[in-house]
Amino acid sequence: MVNHLTALSAALAFITQAAAQTSGPTVQVNLNQKYQGFDGIGIAEAFQRSLVLHELNTASQTLALDYLFSNTTGAGFTILRNGIGSSPTDPFDHMKSIAPTAPASNSSQLNYIPLPRDDEYQVWLSHQAIARGVKYIYADAWSADGYMKTNGTDTYGGYLCGVTNTSCASGDWRQSYANKLVKYIRDYQSKGISIDYLGFLNEPDEDTPYASMLSSGQQAADFLEILYPTLQKAGLKTQIACCDGSGWEQNRERLTGIQQAGEENTLGLVTSHGYSSAPGTPFQTNKKVWITEWSTFDPINYDWYATGSQSEGLTWANHIQQAFAVSNVTGFLYWWGAANTTDNESLLFINNTAEVSVTKRLWAHAHFGSRFIRQGATRIGAAVSGDSTLNVTAFSNTDGSVAVQLINNGNDTQEVTLSGVKLPMGVVQTWLTNQANNLTEGVAKSNGEYAFALVPGKSLLSVIA
Repeated sequence: MVNHLTALSAALAFITQAAAQTSGPTVQVNLNQKYQGFDGIGIAEAFQRSLVLHELNTASQTLALDYLFSNTTGAGFTILRNGIGSSPTDPFDHMKSIAPTAPASNSSQLNYIPLPRDDEYQVWLSHQAIARGVKYIYADAWSADGYMKTNGTDTYGGYLCGVTNTSCASGDWRQSYANKLVKYIRDYQSKGISIDYLGFLNEPDEDTPYASMLSSGQQAADFLEILYPTLQKAGLKTQIACCDGSGWEQNRERLTGIQQAGEENTLGLVTSHGYSSAPGTPFQTNKKVWITEWSTFDPINYDWYATGSQSEGLTWANHIQQAFAVSNVTGFLYWWGAANTTDNESLLFINNTAEVSVTKRLWAHAHFGSRFIRQGATRIGAAVSGDSTLNVTAFSNTDGSVAVQLINNGNDTQEVTLSGVKLPMGVVQTWLTNQANNLTEGVAKSNGEYAFALVPGKSLLSVIA
């Protein structure tokens, strides 16, 4: 009896103590308020960055791959974006085409070759990523081959011959381009890899010295009317993605053009980048939406928070959270996962064949990775009350668990009360990232109805209930 009373007294004391920690903001999770589904987070290794990963020594290669794709020691990326080549050659930083030389005419069979170096080692990377939990392979073409375009090269913009407002002496190349994309998908199938989504444009509002092709929404629709039935006739389940505009509003313009042309039904996925304009008001579409590329180009930055710069981890934690919470995306992809670059285009920096360095941006992504938010999850309601610099999102997994992401953009520690989810008596698990921590595991007190978490200033805390 004495032991029983002692235990009861301790429990009551704990609840009283926890209840006193309500001076800070309150986060109310609403399990019945459901928003968009969740596909995951991801990266690309296009332009031969898969080769850079492949050339690492065995220990460093395993380390880098696990940092990217493991849901126990890494970020838990579940989407991989591969680049479809259009270059006639493959020096470093180029992606070679599977049809590098022009056929006799636009109606001739294309001169196909095997995937160059297994698609610049993207086949190898796809296998490695899938083995570690990747769920979606998105293959995207930056351009059609030069002989299919108005400017005769796969670089510096130009348009696909055959779309509105083009005139090419060689004729209409839309069917040839569609046939090439189908062949690429089948080449991957022969390697045991299914391509889930197929893109045929990348930043079609930009004329760049690397692979690029211009397109309006109407011109994209002109190709969709060829590509969609070609995929259907080939019996492929791959869905079409469009249009990877350089920014949110640039992509909205092209999506609107596709809708006005009556071709939105051919799409399985709407894709946008975040460079020219950040994600904002949701697109008016019932299709899934992904941010498929975004990064910065300033000198290498390993900080979580120092000055509030565009390349710090806290900045990217907010970008990711707001894309899901405000723009209603179902997937978020950074640019390169790992690369031998000198700026912030990648999350891991590779030096020669043995050195792998991790940025805080990787750990910002990890809070939204498959360690906590799993395929099939749904974003649910989460609201903050009280004077706070706190931003919050919440996701409900199919197993009934809930992942809550709390970002404290202020300088002071916030004493946060969390309610609305099923909580155990005692403690719930938390993971903290800030300048001093990289997804550090901890606990928050719980009395069965409320959880009480301390969120340090300039930090991201995930609570898993």
